[in-house]
Amino acid sequence: MARESTFLRQCRFTLFCIPILASCGDAVAPSKAGQGQQPNAAATPRINTTLPGADAPSDELDERLRQAWAKREPGYKPRTQHLHSDGTPKYTNRLFFESSPYLLQHAHNPMNWRPWGAEAFAQARALGRPVLLSVGYSTCHWCHVMEEESFDDEEIARYINENYIPIKVDREVRPDIDAIYMSAVQAMRGSGGWPMTLWLTPDREPFYAGTYFPARDGDRGASMGFLTLLAKLKEIYDDDPGRITKQTQDITAAIGRMMEPQAGTGTPGAEVLDELVRFYKGRFDEVNGGTTGSPKFPSGLPIRGLLRYHRRTGDERALEMAELTLEKMARGGIYDQAGGGFHRYSTDERWLVPHFEKMLYDNALLVTAYLEGYQATGREDFAAVARDILRYVERDMTSPEGAFYSATDADSLNPESDREEGWFFTWTPAEMAEVLGEERAKAVAAYYGVSETGNFEGRNILHRPNPAAEVAGRLGLSPEKLRSLVSEAREELYAARTGRPPPLRDDKILTAWNGLMISAHAQAALVLGDERYARRAERAAAFLLKHLRRDGRLLRSYKSGRARHNAYLDDYASLIAALLDLYEATGKPDWLREAVALEDVLEEHYQDEENGGFFMTSDDHEKLLAREKPSYDGAEPSGNSVAAMNLVRLHEFTTKDHYRETADRVFQAFDPILEKSPAALSEMLLALDFQLDTAKEIIIVTPGSRGEAEPFLARLRKSFLPNRVLAVIPEHELPAHAKLIPLVEGKRAIKGKPTAYVCEKRVCELPTSDPEVFARQIGKVEPLSPGKL
Repeated sequence: MARESTFLRQCRFTLFCIPILASCGDAVAPSKAGQGQQPNAAATPRINTTLPGADAPSDELDERLRQAWAKREPGYKPRTQHLHSDGTPKYTNRLFFESSPYLLQHAHNPMNWRPWGAEAFAQARALGRPVLLSVGYSTCHWCHVMEEESFDDEEIARYINENYIPIKVDREVRPDIDAIYMSAVQAMRGSGGWPMTLWLTPDREPFYAGTYFPARDGDRGASMGFLTLLAKLKEIYDDDPGRITKQTQDITAAIGRMMEPQAGTGTPGAEVLDELVRFYKGRFDEVNGGTTGSPKFPSGLPIRGLLRYHRRTGDERALEMAELTLEKMARGGIYDQAGGGFHRYSTDERWLVPHFEKMLYDNALLVTAYLEGYQATGREDFAAVARDILRYVERDMTSPEGAFYSATDADSLNPESDREEGWFFTWTPAEMAEVLGEERAKAVAAYYGVSETGNFEGRNILHRPNPAAEVAGRLGLSPEKLRSLVSEAREELYAARTGRPPPLRDDKILTAWNGLMISAHAQAALVLGDERYARRAERAAAFLLKHLRRDGRLLRSYKSGRARHNAYLDDYASLIAALLDLYEATGKPDWLREAVALEDVLEEHYQDEENGGFFMTSDDHEKLLAREKPSYDGAEPSGNSVAAMNLVRLHEFTTKDHYRETADRVFQAFDPILEKSPAALSEMLLALDFQLDTAKEIIIVTPGSRGEAEPFLARLRKSFLPNRVLAVIPEHELPAHAKLIPLVEGKRAIKGKPTAYVCEKRVCELPTSDPEVFARQIGKVEPLSPGKL
């Protein structure tokens, strides 16, 4: 953290003593934004493009806004409290031109919002004004609250329009901007969250920052509200530019230090894996799984790392930690028991009361975790959770073209038309009885812990507090009968729930998050032996390569027929990983070929040639205050962690030392972090474990179709073998694969039978047509031993 300047200490401790809520998702009063009437689509466009306190728009801007309004999508509902009697909005600003759902949520605020861009900063410079930067995302609960309380308030909007240049950013579309200014918030506050609110100079340098601010003095217990803070900061900006300059210099320097980690000189070894497991053993929740305390995030415990550690050390404690966490999460309210899929996190230590938004990336990563848990333990209930998540994605999160939407909101409307977090997902006993009938409802209520008093604001979050056998015994039913009854009932509850006003869905398509979900589907196809998942994965991958690639380069986001924004490191890394998974699941060489092509682009435009690793942005990206080299695995794995795994896999597939050497440079670049705090890069340790292991290269050659490899694949599915590459190849296709995978050369289906080759470092055991021999060959595990790469 940067050393504080005198100005910063004054801001924090004397002048601006404001309680800050750290992030979206904590309990908060209902938000009512966006409950306006349906505008009359047939009416003559009648919108007001003049905003309080702002100069009248130019004729050109006014005309563009009116034309955009005339072309709005059928059923469009302005999200604002300021509406005419016919449902048309009282105000419309420049965000109406944007495709981001988050920016569009603010398109009818009385604020003179601008999207991020040179034009906004040029105007700030010309007018001598500071910039007010607001960063959030469409399913952020506190973002909705601040919008309603402040940005949709005419008095506050007028003051901002008269004194600031306000800019709105969707953090999911522009993670580069988010990362830079989150560093500023963390430097000034010690922690950060969304909505993120910053005061900048026209040179884009921050001089003050925070997260959520209550609108006025006294609101939510704040001694000073947002409106007063705006006035005081504007006064300092105008009257004491020297203090502002000193502050921006301090914070900008801190951003630079935080955005790129210190270069390493050594290479990490097995001891960092030992340290990671030791770290989490000391913080494990023995009762509920995960780490102690709350809130609890699914990513809070590196389940996949623990499973790998157990595999190579025999550490039963590591396996128990992973297994208990997977079990408790699936039984808790963080898991949508009626509709499938996981909510973002639990607000309590028991996984009971979630923050109800659902994120695509969480669910993709949890599919993989449950699949690996199934392989490591043999527990069919873990496989069932993976299937259930994918069913949720198919029903609720898949676009007509086959790509995957981003998220759904925490908030929904109750029958009184109040916006309320979680109402859509919760039940009363009477509501369940209305759907299921009294007798069935009693049994289902017992299974899901439903009571008259409820467990969440008088309603019930469905969860499974007790084992099915115990509940069945109390009800006088067999466990099989109870499971059958519940299985039928949950489908009826899901169907009934669809009649409620649903939470907002963010229907933008992000390359990185789609890559994660494509991987989840491809892995499920292989592990569960269900080709439907592979077909869905292929359809989504084909969509991305067609619509989010231009001149060989990827784009970040797609919405309403428009692909926009340069892709970031995680877009490339996640899609490359997905294409490698697709190759293993389908055996189609085009997917491997596309992965290699994208890896070439990534290395050309994103690699740090001097110190190793990859930058978030390309070498021809917009110049910002800093160029981040992602170095932290949070709810999403960092692009560098995914890229490291891609490199070690590509080395095994292609035998090219270039990939291994590039991977080693990634590990070296982050060695200081891995040595000091391996939990910060727990996903990268999966790649390190792969590199420290002797990975298995598995080639199965069939005389005819891929289906003939099924006896071997059935054994592979039951084996937890994460450090391997797989190629299943019909004999007539060997030449096409050999161009990409040299190890394929010379392999054949011996005596016309499907034949498996299990190799290590390009040296193969005797080929076999016996699945049992194959199972023994892949079952050999190299223990984890001390030593560097």
